[in-house]
Amino acid sequence: MTSTTLDPTNQPAAYDRSDTNPRTAAIIAGIGYVILFVFAVFANFVVREGLVVTDDAQATATNIAESEGLFRLGMASFLVILLVDVVVAWALYIVLRRADRDVSLVAAWFRLVYTVFLGVALIYFFQALQFLSGSGFLESFDTAQREAQALVALDTFNSAWLIGLAAFGVHLITLGGLILRSGAAPKALGWVLTVAGAAYVIDTVAHSLLGNYIDYETAFIIMVAVPSVIAEGWMGLWLLFRAGKGVNEPSLR
Repeated sequence: MTSTTLDPTNQPAAYDRSDTNPRTAAIIAGIGYVILFVFAVFANFVVREGLVVTDDAQATATNIAESEGLFRLGMASFLVILLVDVVVAWALYIVLRRADRDVSLVAAWFRLVYTVFLGVALIYFFQALQFLSGSGFLESFDTAQREAQALVALDTFNSAWLIGLAAFGVHLITLGGLILRSGAAPKALGWVLTVAGAAYVIDTVAHSLLGNYIDYETAFIIMVAVPSVIAEGWMGLWLLFRAGKGVNEPSLR
C-alpha cells in the first residue's frame, strides 16, 4: 500500500491553473468601474444629495414624497453598486496577484469590507422610506415624528457608509502599493491611488475627531474628491485598455 504525500510546491493542475486570464479579469474590472461610476453619480448626487436636505426633516420628506420613484431608483442603484463591487474585488485580485498574491488578497478583502458596510447602510434607506409611508404600527407616530425618524435613518446611512469608506481607503492604498511594486502600470497611478486612499481614511478620522467638522467640510470634500476621481478614472481606463495584456498566467505564485 503506497502513501501519497502532498507537496505544496507541486500541487495538482486543478489548483495551479487559473480559470480566468488576467486580461479577461481586467476587462471585467474595467467595465465594473464604468458601471460603478454611472450608478454612483446617480445614486449619490442625483438622489441622495438632490432629495435629502440636511437638518430639515420636513423638506426631505416632501422631496421624497414628490419623487418616490427617483428615491427607489437610488436605492436600487446603491444595490447595483454593492453587487458590482464584489465582482470588481475578485477581478482586481486576479489582475494583480502576480505582483503579490497575499497583498492582492488583502486589497480584495478591504474592498469587500467596504461593500458589507454599504449593504448595512442601505438598510437605512429602506427604513427611511418605511417611516415616511406611515403604514402599519407607524401610524401611532405623528407626521413630524415619522419625518424626524426618516432623517435620522438617512443620517445613519451616511455614518455607516462613512465607516465603510475608511476600509475602501485602505483598499486603494493597498492597490496603489501593488501597482508600484508590479511595474505593470505607470508609477504615478500607484501614487495617486495611495493619496486617494489616504484621503478617504483621513476624512473618516476627521469626522470622528472634529466636533466642528462642518467648518472644514468643503476642504475635506475637495481633498477626497479630486484624487479619487483622478485615481479611479485612470484605474478604470488602465484596466480596460492596458492591464493584463501579454500575461499568460499558467500558475499561481
